[in-house]
Amino acid sequence: MTADSHSPVTTESMDAQAHDHNMGKPSSATPARDKEPSSLPLCVDMDGTLVKSDTLLDCLCILARTQPLLLLRLPFWLIQGKASLKREVTAHALLDAAHLPYNDQLVIYLREQVADGQRLYLTTGADRALAQRVAEHLGIFEEVFSSDGSTNLTGASKLRLLEARFGHGGFAYVGNSFADLPLLAASREAMLANPVIGLRGRLRRKKVFVQHIFRDRAPLGRSLWRALRVHQWTKNTLVFLPLLLAHTIGLGVFLQSVLAFFSFSLVASSTYIVNDLLDLASDRNHATKRRRPFAAGDLSIFFGIVLALLLFAGGVLISTAMPHRFLPWLLTYCCVTLAYSLYCKRVVIVDVIILSALYTLRILAGAAAAQVPISDWMAGFSIFFFFSLALVKRFSELENLRARGTAPSNGRGYMVHDMEQLRAFGTASAFASVVVFTLYINNPEVRDLYHHPQRLWLLTPLLIWWMSRVWLRASRGQMNEDPVVFALTDPASLLAGVVIFLIALSASL
Repeated sequence: MTADSHSPVTTESMDAQAHDHNMGKPSSATPARDKEPSSLPLCVDMDGTLVKSDTLLDCLCILARTQPLLLLRLPFWLIQGKASLKREVTAHALLDAAHLPYNDQLVIYLREQVADGQRLYLTTGADRALAQRVAEHLGIFEEVFSSDGSTNLTGASKLRLLEARFGHGGFAYVGNSFADLPLLAASREAMLANPVIGLRGRLRRKKVFVQHIFRDRAPLGRSLWRALRVHQWTKNTLVFLPLLLAHTIGLGVFLQSVLAFFSFSLVASSTYIVNDLLDLASDRNHATKRRRPFAAGDLSIFFGIVLALLLFAGGVLISTAMPHRFLPWLLTYCCVTLAYSLYCKRVVIVDVIILSALYTLRILAGAAAAQVPISDWMAGFSIFFFFSLALVKRFSELENLRARGTAPSNGRGYMVHDMEQLRAFGTASAFASVVVFTLYINNPEVRDLYHHPQRLWLLTPLLIWWMSRVWLRASRGQMNEDPVVFALTDPASLLAGVVIFLIALSASL
């Protein structure tokens, strides 16, 4: 497995640390392969060390996606012991060893040691079936020590096994967590890989010299930004649309819309995290999605669960300062999104209907926040308009697959030869939205809102141009992002938006 371009991969030696000098032990910044090969057996932990993620939590995510009802058995499996729990979960959730997020720098180092004649042992608390698959995939370990369904090979039990096999201090060890502390302290050569916060300090107090630290993880701030998908918050600007169309903008209702925006954004980010956790296995098999923070192991699954809960709680808390009609729409959005992530995204056509409905839900929530009505015309227009944009997203995914000559593997149910039918659905829906808009212009209620409603006809060619442009770019394979995000970031689309605003303004004056 090669390192992703977004992740900094470094190997550190401890020679620059003052405590190493005080220990009186030399450190070297030169690669280990430039030294004499060590005769010590090198024992390597797996979860968090060789693999950047926790494979038990990985399997639980797969189980939640594929067989969610089995999660009800977890307490009964746990009663029989953690080793039994690992055995059952691993048996029901097949984790692909070839696509796990390995610590690439550590893997390079281990291959160098094997080339120098050092014996490597995979020593892990993970279940034997999974540990064997990892060992077979890498092909560098002489033997595997792992949990076996009855013994949970972690901490003290792992140390007893290694000392029985290699003698006291007769091994080198690579770990990452506080559970590895006794093994690192007992080893003759201690090394760390992506160590948890505070571990180095504990080792320093125990006067344990660390030879190398293998880091392969993106910076926390960048990982958080990507996990929250802040760029997707632009979709939530739709909550301002009802306020703009109501022609009664005031400071109070504007602030309510601002609160609605942030409430929706926090809840949306929580659903993105849940979706990423459920899609963990498929994302790791995807050319670009494997770089997502949870798939790449840059953020832990446990951290993701806690973060999702905090974001959801924050969004709901903000909603309490808003009109009571807003919260039901927010919760509806959350439930529909969860249903989409768990099941509906794999049902052909239903998935795009739900995606388009989620856009409309934002508009309805914005109307509830600003306490302004939504016309039937606006609802009809948004249904057709956003259904077309949802189809653009699916069409673009298939177009990119066709260009690469690969078949769909994300379980969505679409095939490459569905492209022409999706294009027909999408373009028809796009022009249906334009038809709804033209009928709206002729509606008598428009004269109550606009002094010059006939000027709204100037918007029709702009809508036709923009929708045609979006579909043309998608057909050329140039639509690589969400079309709503594209609309809010594309200079030509933004210019068209300004023109549309000016026309609507001139019609209302």
